[in-house]
Parts: sequence; C-alpha cells; structure tokens
Amino acid sequence: MSNSVSLTQYLQLSGLTELTTPAFAAAVAQQQQALRQYLEQVSAPTVNWQYQVPELGEGGACSLFGVLAAEPYDLTAILGGQTAANQQALARLSQITAFYQQQAGVAWFGIYQARPNPAGEAVLVKLSYFGAPSRAEFPLTPEFATISNNSSVGLSGKARVINSVASYLQQGGEYYTCDPKVQAEACLPLYAQSGRILGIVDAEDFQAEVFDQRALALLVAVCLTIPDYLPAV
Repeated sequence: MSNSVSLTQYLQLSGLTELTTPAFAAAVAQQQQALRQYLEQVSAPTVNWQYQVPELGEGGACSLFGVLAAEPYDLTAILGGQTAANQQALARLSQITAFYQQQAGVAWFGIYQARPNPAGEAVLVKLSYFGAPSRAEFPLTPEFATISNNSSVGLSGKARVINSVASYLQQGGEYYTCDPKVQAEACLPLYAQSGRILGIVDAEDFQAEVFDQRALALLVAVCLTIPDYLPAV
C-alpha cells in the first residue's frame, strides 16, 4: 500500500492545480510506470553515507560556493545509525535519483527529508542527489524560509517553480544561491497519505524555462513515489 497521496490530492496540496488536466495525469502515470519498472529491474547503486559539502558562510546562513568543508557530511547520526532498514531506504532513493537523472537531463537534483538533526533542530536533510556539492541541512524555520526555497516549501507544502531565476530576482524574490550558474529551479513537496509534509525534492538547471509540463510530470511522478521509500523518523 502506498504511503503517498493521489495525484489529485498532490496537485491540490502543492498549489499546482493548473496542472489538473487529463493530459498531465496521463503523463504522470506513464512516468510512474516507468519508474516502477526501473526500481524492479535495475540494481541499486552504491549507497553514499557521506558526501562533500560547501563551507557555510558567517552564521551558517549561506554556503561558500566552490569552497568545500574539510569534513564530509555523514548521514549516520541524523538517521540513527547505518541500520539495514536505513541502508535499504537510501539504496531505493539512490535508484530514484539515478532514474530522474537519466530521464530529466538537468544539472542538479536532491531528495530531502524533514526530520530532527542530532541537536534536536527541525531540518531538511539531503539523502540522495546528483550534481555539484551543496548544503546538507536546511533549517525548517520561518526565518530561514524567507531566503530559502527549500525551507519555504518544506514548511508550507506549496511548490515553487522558478523558470527564470534572473526574472525572479528582478521581481524582488529572495533566492538562496548555491551555484550562481543555476537559471531555473523546481522545488516540490513530498507528502504522506495524511497530507503531512515529509520533505521536498529540488531540481535545478543552468538553462531557463526547462520546467515545462512534461518536465513537471516527471518530477511529480518522482514525488508520488519517494514517500514509500523514505527512512523511518
């Protein structure tokens, strides 16, 4: 039994109601089927418990692009150990990430789960990704949400699709710049069947206007699949 919401519920909860069309539903269903087949037929890649992250700037507000921290980020502590269940969850998420990378062809993608870190702070933690090194944890606080799409979507549950970062900034939008080459971003929420926010996915590309309906159908299909494989909190 799936732990996720239906497509209709997803579009309503996320605020993407303009996508509620038969054509979009058919495109999502096609991508969901392709992803299910991929998970059944393709072996999971090696699980990475550690990954490199940029140094954080003053006060931890932003990352220093191109400057990597001396120590990699280790998922072991925030997940409660390298258990068999956590290993299996990360393996599945790595498969989903690999599928999305093959299908989407964008520059960057990450899967984040909402959970407390070892200090007891509510954060979005990056469990699987491809692309350049980036921040591991985003604080789930109203203050950080004012400058971060990830935190904003993680708190509100409302999707944020920016097909031109330059236009968004010109209109006064706040933007957390991890890689200055990024021109488009789609940040979408993950929901449990109850509608509770479980986390987010974030996709970025170096070209503007890439997140059209076809691209969003793939991304929504991924968002409807991920909740079944997230580690237990």
